[in-house]
Formats: sequence, structure tokens, C-alpha cells
Amino acid sequence: MRVAITRTVALVALCAAAVGMGSGTAAALDPVVQLDQGRAGVRLSHSETVAVASGPAPALITMFVPLTKIGAGLHPETEIYRDQYGGVYASLRQVIAEPAAHPDGTITLLFNAPGTRGGRVMDVYQHWTN
Repeated sequence: MRVAITRTVALVALCAAAVGMGSGTAAALDPVVQLDQGRAGVRLSHSETVAVASGPAPALITMFVPLTKIGAGLHPETEIYRDQYGGVYASLRQVIAEPAAHPDGTITLLFNAPGTRGGRVMDVYQHWTN
């Protein structure tokens, strides 16, 4: 268990660094903590979402976290294909780039505690209004 927690903490630090590199200048990330659900992460502004979508962060994250361990909370108006079982057929970059293409699009990245959320390490949620 200790190894899993250490690995998850290291992974969260690596993903946060990748997001920080992708967002360019010093950005004020909006932290999100959901202790009752065993996860924590960040909500990115539109400009941060655009920077992450066009930067190295999606590729760096998927080097260490397989797509099968990343969940996607897709916007109801998404154009990304979902099968009847909820399976998402897109890369992490595609999931992030879709809200980045909207004028007010943002994402929320949440990192899950080991053994929660069906074994997913990370969840990405899309947000936009127009």
C-alpha cells in the first residue's frame, strides 16, 4: 500500500509539473480538493487550458499514465466518440483541445487516490457554455 501511495504522489507531482510546463508563465492554478471522494487536482482557466492543449503536457502525462487509467468527463455537446458503454475513443490531447477551442472552455484535472474510481489514476472534465 505504501508503494502505491508513494507512486501516486510521485505521479501527481509529475503531472502537475507537466501541466505547469504546458501552461507557460507562472499561472495561478485553482486547486480542487474532494477528500470525501479521494481525489484532488486543479481547475484551469481558458488560457491555461489552451496552453496545456498546445504544449507537451498531454504527451508527457500519457508517457506515464496509460489512457486506460485516465477517465474523461465529456461535455454534453462533445464531438468525441463514446460507445454505448461509456468508452471514450480519443487521446488526452483531443479531450483537452476540444474545450480549448471554445471561447470559454476549461478543464479540470483530478488525480485519484489508489484503489478508487475503478483504478483510474486521473480524470479530466470538460467545461464550456457556448
